[in-house]
Amino acid sequence: MAKVEEKEALPQEDLRDFFREMLLIRRFEEKVEERFRAGELPGFLHVAIGQEAVAVGVCRALDERDVIASTHRAHGHTLARGTPPNALMAELYGKVEGCSHGYGGSMHLYDVARGNLGANAVVGGGLPAIVGAALAFKLRREDRVALAFFGDGATNIGTFHESLNLAQLWGVPAVFVCEDNHWAESTPASQHLPIEDLEQRAVAYGMESIKIDGQDVEAVYRATTRALEHARGGEGPVFLLCETYRLVGHYIGDPQVYRPKDELQRLRETEDPVVKLRERLGLSDQDFEESCARRTRDRDAPRHGRVRHGGGHRRDGRLDGRDAGHAGRVRAGARPEHADLRDGARRRGHRRRDAGHAAGGRGDVRGLPDARVRADR
Repeated sequence: MAKVEEKEALPQEDLRDFFREMLLIRRFEEKVEERFRAGELPGFLHVAIGQEAVAVGVCRALDERDVIASTHRAHGHTLARGTPPNALMAELYGKVEGCSHGYGGSMHLYDVARGNLGANAVVGGGLPAIVGAALAFKLRREDRVALAFFGDGATNIGTFHESLNLAQLWGVPAVFVCEDNHWAESTPASQHLPIEDLEQRAVAYGMESIKIDGQDVEAVYRATTRALEHARGGEGPVFLLCETYRLVGHYIGDPQVYRPKDELQRLRETEDPVVKLRERLGLSDQDFEESCARRTRDRDAPRHGRVRHGGGHRRDGRLDGRDAGHAGRVRAGARPEHADLRDGARRRGHRRRDAGHAAGGRGDVRGLPDARVRADR
């Protein structure tokens, strides 16, 4: 395992910026859950509360020309990569003003202009695309890196092994970020992994690897910086293992019967990355806390199905001259092409109701009568 060299601590202002961004992601996902339970958002919803330090630490280290591929738990990565919150929320509502023009939805987000090649509901689905992008960068001799996010469960998938094998064989500038939250949906690592240390997966391919505390945003930032330097310098790909914790269910509505309640409570009290950074910065000053929360809310989600209008929109809902390509007026509902509304995700005979999701539901979602939420891996 490669060790991250100890250096002088980051400036307090940088850490405060990290905190504000982590708090933005936290508040955004809390609002998303609220609107989902109110029945306003279609499809399935997976939030990453507890994993904000990985998203911010990794994305802050990236160059603006680098690219990423995300997972079904993509909101944090997307916000940390620079997508405006209102554009992301509009996407979740299936609106043309969304970052993916209403086609992506929660699990298929993309924002190519900001280097986000896309989230993928298929476990491990983004890994081959990142190897391909990294190979293109190498062949074109471009000073760019391609980075993939994925969970510990994805390390059992064939595309993971194929991707690491080819990346190492070809020596491409790629970084593989494993967000090890210790659960593959409802299955603990002890029941799906024959090894205790996931770094061994990368070592088997002769790949450079770094293991880090994923709840420490500064540690994540430093480790990612080193990994990017290694890959960008032509020394081959890097496997970055971030040990983190999902402080919520696998999906909104997950009863979490597989998880001891005392364990979840303990983790919320001891492993919340937002609280950890706040305490480290000594942010007990109520005025500062309220200021951060207010700034977050101002950039946060639209309410009751309406899109808040920031840059590129007028308050009356019409576009002004600053719009950067999200043409068209705000739609009342989701586009029919929206990924979470396609017929393939629903049983025959149920087109727009949430009663007809394909097999795999784990129980009704509170606040959504007759709704079933699919439990992806």
